[in-house]
Amino acid sequence: MWVLMLAPHTRGIGIHPTLYNRAMSKRILIVRTSSLGDLVHTLPAITDIARHVPQAQIDWVAEESFAEIPAWHPAVHEVIPVAHRRWRKHWWAGDTRKQRAALRAALQARQYDIVLDLQGLMKSIWIVRQTRGTRHGLDLRSAREPLASLFYDVRHTVKFWQPAVIRHRTLAAAALGYTVQGAPDFGLQALAGQPVDPPYAVIMPSASRDDKLWPAQDWRAVMDRLREHGLALRLLAGNPDETRRAQELITGMPDAQVLPRMSLTDIARELAGARIMVGLDSGLTHLSAGLGRPTIGIYKASTPVRTPLQGSAGTYTASLGERGHAPSATTVLSAVEQALSHAGNPVASPTLDQPAYNQNPT
Repeated sequence: MWVLMLAPHTRGIGIHPTLYNRAMSKRILIVRTSSLGDLVHTLPAITDIARHVPQAQIDWVAEESFAEIPAWHPAVHEVIPVAHRRWRKHWWAGDTRKQRAALRAALQARQYDIVLDLQGLMKSIWIVRQTRGTRHGLDLRSAREPLASLFYDVRHTVKFWQPAVIRHRTLAAAALGYTVQGAPDFGLQALAGQPVDPPYAVIMPSASRDDKLWPAQDWRAVMDRLREHGLALRLLAGNPDETRRAQELITGMPDAQVLPRMSLTDIARELAGARIMVGLDSGLTHLSAGLGRPTIGIYKASTPVRTPLQGSAGTYTASLGERGHAPSATTVLSAVEQALSHAGNPVASPTLDQPAYNQNPT
């Protein structure tokens, strides 16, 4: 099997990157374990690889609680689950050591042509070092944790202050020798669908941190507007506290319900059938955009510069607010009107009283 390595010390001898693509072997391992939104942002890179390397066999190491996400993509051959979040609570316990040893044995049993670390953190390096294959990742200036770059065989430069979807696509293209082209394709066609009747909106008012929360009166203003448009409301909640908060928000709204806890696949189907989704900056809000639904994200404790909502071509998204500056209810209501008026069609960025990052690729 003929493989031309584009290691740094070979770049000056006239090997063109496209030769690497044409001659490469098939087996590729993606390392991107968490979190939910980050895995969603990785999906377009998988689509790119499948298109440019049509014979590729792509495996993906992912946190066990998010393993459904890579399994949705038709180009992913095998998902290798890791339980780092669970193991770190009892790292040296007997069961944990056995499970870590089983993971190591599973990784060592596979020979890959490319091991591509799309996480770039020391916790992903712990996995990368157990693999067999040429290890690719970000260079010292591109990685979020620069120390991670020391453990790669081949390092690539990717501009830091770019949306996550673009960074993942660019790194994959650099590692595999092709050029990124076109709007992102999340590979979720099997889940994506048309809005169902009776029409409904999905609301995500909860977050993992209290500093991300948006005022209750602003949520009620948005929900009242959605109900005026004839939309029932389905609220997402992940734990008892979030359920209680969501129930309080819909008091007196007979056409609203808090959905029970369900699998990620079932949540994805709920999102795919919605007329619109409005949510805090969370993985499920990013999933809604990836599914092609008109989606509005509310940012308060994070910046949308690096993680804006992104969907496939023609998807309406609005990423509103900025770290330390939550969007006003007026801002979000304006985006709701635009999303409902232009559902499924690319539109110009709205004029807003808070920073916004609209992603409507053509």
